[in-house]
Amino acid sequence: MNAITKKTALDTTRRGLMVGAALAGGALVVGCSPTDLLSMGAEKPESAFGPFLRIAADGSVTVVNKHQEMGQGNHAGLAAIVAEELDADWDKVKVEQSVANAKLYGNTLMNGIQGTGGSTAINNSWDQLRLAGASARGMLVQAAATRWSVPADQVTVKNGVVSHAASGRSAHFGELIADAAKVTPPQSPTLKQHKDFALIGSDRVRRKDSRAKSTGTQRYTQDVHLPNMLVAVISRPQPFGATVKSVDDSAARKVPGVVDVVQIPTGVAVLADTTYAAKKGREALKITWDTSKAELRSSDKILADYKTIAQGKGDAAIKPQVFQSAGDASNAFGGELFEATYDFPYLAHATMEPMNAVAIVDGMHVKIISGSQVQTLDQLNVAQAVGTLPGFVDIETLSAGGSFGRRANQTSDYIVDAARLAKHVGGKRPVKVVWTREDDMTAGRYRPLTHHSLAIKLDKDGFPAAWRHRVVSQSITKGMPMQKGLDESTVEGAKGSPYLKATPVVDGVVYMPESPVTVLWWRSVGATHAALVMEHTIDRLAKKAGKDPADYRRALYKKAGADRHLKVMELALEKAGWGQPLPAGTARGLAVHESFGSVVAQVAEVSLKDGKPRVGRVVAAVDCGTAISPNQIAAQMEGGVCYGLSAALYGKITLKDGVAQETNFDTYQVLRMDEAPHVETYILPSTAHPTGVGEPGTPVIAPAVANALLALNGTVTESLPLVKA
Repeated sequence: MNAITKKTALDTTRRGLMVGAALAGGALVVGCSPTDLLSMGAEKPESAFGPFLRIAADGSVTVVNKHQEMGQGNHAGLAAIVAEELDADWDKVKVEQSVANAKLYGNTLMNGIQGTGGSTAINNSWDQLRLAGASARGMLVQAAATRWSVPADQVTVKNGVVSHAASGRSAHFGELIADAAKVTPPQSPTLKQHKDFALIGSDRVRRKDSRAKSTGTQRYTQDVHLPNMLVAVISRPQPFGATVKSVDDSAARKVPGVVDVVQIPTGVAVLADTTYAAKKGREALKITWDTSKAELRSSDKILADYKTIAQGKGDAAIKPQVFQSAGDASNAFGGELFEATYDFPYLAHATMEPMNAVAIVDGMHVKIISGSQVQTLDQLNVAQAVGTLPGFVDIETLSAGGSFGRRANQTSDYIVDAARLAKHVGGKRPVKVVWTREDDMTAGRYRPLTHHSLAIKLDKDGFPAAWRHRVVSQSITKGMPMQKGLDESTVEGAKGSPYLKATPVVDGVVYMPESPVTVLWWRSVGATHAALVMEHTIDRLAKKAGKDPADYRRALYKKAGADRHLKVMELALEKAGWGQPLPAGTARGLAVHESFGSVVAQVAEVSLKDGKPRVGRVVAAVDCGTAISPNQIAAQMEGGVCYGLSAALYGKITLKDGVAQETNFDTYQVLRMDEAPHVETYILPSTAHPTGVGEPGTPVIAPAVANALLALNGTVTESLPLVKA
């Protein structure tokens, strides 16, 4: 229940803001309910068992997945929830992507919009899908009981077969669906108790898309080739915030295959018969940019400005906002203080599949084919861009080759560009917009550059007695009409930390300076910098107090009542062999962090190779409530560790005069395969409501490595990445 409450708070602050932005920005929706608009023209799937479940005559079960599959494997977990309550044969369960329809498929933790994010896929679907499966099971049982003239409570279901033991009768689901469809669905179907789960929590829950992805048959947007389709690439402003002053497209129009050159709000688009022609046409453009309102500072200058702001000496217009306070701070910081600062660079999402979308405009109707992550928002933004109603925007959601937050942006940038250009060609030809990786690295959206400054007064035992915390970070939600004051994403991970709860006096404020640089949530969002700040500071304080880092945390967790943190830490310590000898030149680092309702502890074993940190083993313990698919939870921890370790070691987008210097994986290095650590995952047994695992594994690894380096040779980490260029 605690996790649900936190999720609800997240809805109203971050995800809910995205919808608010689109709603308020579109005159079309004034005076209308968004759900009414979204239902217009939207398909309403017919099924006797509700919108999430279909049963075929051959007994196979199709579970309709309302969430985007971006590599995280949520489709298997979602299907398992239905199959468990239905008692279906797991081998006969298939998964199908839903249509875009918020009335049927809204995310219950995102104010009802359809979207995937914040590690909510399983969390928000748990009750919904259990009821769907149990209801269908009840209908099948009643159908069998009526057909066989036996009491319903004597009918059992197992592996997709309905049976009556006393009479020896049985039937598979497909044989009963006609009769079951006539049964009124039970209003309050009986749900299984956890002790009776046969599928949930077992290793039988495996991904159902592995074959397609392994054989290259999985369909992504780049695989879409429609008759007569145009391809568009766009020259976008550099530096950030620049606008087109003038464009000479005469040479571009002479490139064979180029059909048109169009100036749009996001830049200058070249439409061509092929991607190659579109790129060659773009290279031939001569554009003069107006940089009068652009970001022209370099990263070093922005960071220097942030440090000045943190000291209260910056632009007076940048007002501090309190994110957490306790006690009387006015006289709590006298005498000797522990002081620390931490700097974090811009980060790119670096998805394997860069952004792309196909659009077809036919009068009022728009068809989008893309790896859409927030379908409702995309419908609203497309409708506004082309002048139609959201309910007339159909979205065919394809699998996406990663997102890490990139596909959930408030403007639906790449999808809106496709729709806008499809309208420009008058609905005569479909248009596919293609971003190259260079496009997304240099003109996409970043995790904001961020600075933390801490001053901590210690008590006689070496524990925090007063904690002053200054955060300077560009707001992700700035400009959204529903934002009122604090952007929670700038401080999540610091705000509400058990270490602050255990400290009598807290003085935490955030400054949110503005910049034209486009920023966005990045996997685990604020936790990706706050986790290192909080966890590395704790190790530094433990060292200063002469205490073991785990013992130091135990004391603070008990003081804060952070039982979940304590339990996952103890599990990780036990499995990692904390305190046991390691080979010379290797040290362990511990970090514990809560994000998206899950608590993760990691112990990293780190050595140095050619002066660079080498992470050999990571032991992860996670409390994510009921574990539906242990195998997939482990995969998410492994992926989260590698993604977070990439950023910790190498991740950095550097601006020079406002222009990104890193353009592709040759300059924006990610973890190589031979650098991937061995990751062991241990799940805390629980019958609580499930929470998320898609993001919580990411932020913990950086402080775990930093703390290992502190133990290894006393290295203090004050900035990322750890490997300096």
